[in-house]
Amino acid sequence: KTGVGTLVAEGKEVKSFRGEDFILEEGIFADLALVKAWKADETGNVIFRKTARNFNVPAATCGKVCVVEVEEIVPVGSLDPDAIHLPGVYVQRLVVGAPYDKKIEFRTVRERETV
Repeated sequence: KTGVGTLVAEGKEVKSFRGEDFILEEGIFADLALVKAWKADETGNVIFRKTARNFNVPAATCGKVCVVEVEEIVPVGSLDPDAIHLPGVYVQRLVVGAPYDKKIEFRTVRERETV
């Protein structure tokens, strides 16, 4: 719906669904997709962690070639099939990016003064 009736819509196809107009756009298609993941098996089935699950899956599927950097590659059959976020059919290359410097914030407080 965004952009209907504005300069953005000029020259683009507009379709109506349930009485509302929408601008149709082609999806993004890249030559190379680079994503970072937590774990993968040897066939390229990938598991993402935390916020990496938000956009890494669609980003990985929009490229002709998908390269995934992982923290760990495990043997085939080690991953729970229900936990796989990106099937290996989308992955052309796996790269182990270890060792990782995992920077973690530490809470520091000053000691209470005794009066």
